[in-house]
Amino acid sequence: MSKIKVEQNQIRLDSQRREFITKSTLLGAGLVASCVLPDTAIATGTEPELKPETSQKKGYQLTQHVIDYYKSAAS
Repeated sequence: MSKIKVEQNQIRLDSQRREFITKSTLLGAGLVASCVLPDTAIATGTEPELKPETSQKKGYQLTQHVIDYYKSAAS
């Protein structure tokens, strides 16, 4: 009777080990793929919306006028 229980426990442990090795292998392959192909986009099923670029820049711009002002202020 105890021999049967030992064999059943051994079979269960073997299947758990196989499952662990399978999951570890898949996880490792996923990590390698994400490191090797970091720029690959994930498909979302929709195309991204493209926004037209405006030629006008916003924010601080260093122009010749500004450079002249700083030169005159430093003198």
